[in-house]
Amino acid sequence: MNAKRWSAIGVALGIFIFSLFFSNYFSYTADKQEATESLSDNLLGVFGTTELEESIIDAGDSSKRIVVLSVDGTILAGQTASFTGDSGYDHNGFLQQLEQILVDDTIKGIILSVNSPGGGTYESAQIKDKLVEIQEKTKKPIYVSMGSMAASGGYYISAPAEKIFAAEETLTGSIGVIMSGTNLTELFEKIGIDDTTIKSGKFKDIGSTTREMTEEDAAILQTMVNTSFDRFVDVIVKGRGMDEDVVRTIADGRIYDGAQAVELGLVDEIGYQEDALETIQKDYKLEDAEIFSYQTPSLSFSSLFSAKVNSLFQTSETMESELGKLVSAIGTPDSPKMMYYYGGE
Repeated sequence: MNAKRWSAIGVALGIFIFSLFFSNYFSYTADKQEATESLSDNLLGVFGTTELEESIIDAGDSSKRIVVLSVDGTILAGQTASFTGDSGYDHNGFLQQLEQILVDDTIKGIILSVNSPGGGTYESAQIKDKLVEIQEKTKKPIYVSMGSMAASGGYYISAPAEKIFAAEETLTGSIGVIMSGTNLTELFEKIGIDDTTIKSGKFKDIGSTTREMTEEDAAILQTMVNTSFDRFVDVIVKGRGMDEDVVRTIADGRIYDGAQAVELGLVDEIGYQEDALETIQKDYKLEDAEIFSYQTPSLSFSSLFSAKVNSLFQTSETMESELGKLVSAIGTPDSPKMMYYYGGE
């Protein structure tokens, strides 16, 4: 290891120890000295926070507010914004925002901005269920503004909204479920690799890449996909007030542009986020409401430098490990995952 890297380690460790010391010190001060609470809170912010932060978009009456939410990217758990500040979909963070909306009585309306190809069936259902809970318990209206894409899971979470806006060029639809897999048995035979899997039941390795899929395997997986698809259809039937037969006719997996989606009844109006905002203000007499959004909780000072130190020593093996985590999130070849997703493998 050269001197440059040793120097970098020394500097990073020094700053890391410094940050830990002062983080603990100010936490102690905040608990013990009420007079310094405000100062402590400001300094603790430097070291990171898990509390939701708000950003005012348009000042107004703070007793009746409109929150602008954003689902931007693939809907999967385990993703967060990077330490460099790059934005990305944070599933746990978004669910935290929805929980806050549920208990914040000053929020009178919700604009949900969706720009997503969809994602996991589980994660999409979590969002949809929480949005429906907000509607049923608080009667707060939800208006959706679709970006360049709101397909599959992106449409799934939009369907329960009171009104949906999309641009004519928006790609939406892709109503359906996909489970991708790969079979390598012929390749293994050619290069002399044998499968030595030991299992407790004949379906324990269902979907495996190392043996051919049987008709029974395919039937089991198809039943799961069909059941998940039925739930998708039901969400649209209830959310859009459409006839089930009509939904099934248009839900063959194809994508639609915004204009087509309006004609089919999947979208209410052609427009952008400002149009959705103007409409919800008019419909619910919220013209003077404060408009705000949530910000991603800031990463801690020590986390930033720890990540920086790791990057200095990141090898191709560690980079492959990170890639493996991403692949696992959407389903490994040996363990495919059902997805409400447009653009599957």
